Amino acid sequence: MKDLSLHILDIAQNSVVANAKLVQIRFTVSRAEDLLTIEVEDDGKGVNEEMVARVTSPFTTTRTTRKVGLGIPLFKAGAERSGGSFSIRSKVGIGTVVQATYQLSNIDRPPMGDLAGTVVSLVMCNPQIDFVFAYGVDGDAFVFDTREIRQQLGADVPLETPQVVSWMQEYLQEGIDSLNGGVLE
Repeated sequence: MKDLSLHILDIAQNSVVANAKLVQIRFTVSRAEDLLTIEVEDDGKGVNEEMVARVTSPFTTTRTTRKVGLGIPLFKAGAERSGGSFSIRSKVGIGTVVQATYQLSNIDRPPMGDLAGTVVSLVMCNPQIDFVFAYGVDGDAFVFDTREIRQQLGADVPLETPQVVSWMQEYLQEGIDSLNGGVLE
């Protein structure tokens, strides 16, 4: 995958398949620690310890349409290649947390990509699921939460309405840009 937003899309899609009702995506930058942390947490069905131990193998997948699953192995390899680390924790019936860290200044760290577009795509394609996207840089944070947006819009206005989608895209991009300040490309 060419950028971090595509990894986030892939991992969040795993959460959707796991019947999550809430998916939390945290993207945190610490310039002082030279660290970028990406965490995707869900309240889906979770997996047992045996599957957690095997999930970083490309030959482990829960899909029935093919025998190879590359999303998690590529996410892990990219983090480790850029001086970072990878972890996954899961409990059956509780949910899963996938975390990747990257050395911020490492030349092998993939570019950020279109985070705003990724989050909007997830919301549009999965209107039954709530998403929280938190973007933090050096202790300052921007938070996008579909539960709050639903509350403001009321039950009569779906999130996938074109005007709402356009607003969400703009709101997310402004929030990210307000904190980014050239930190990530």
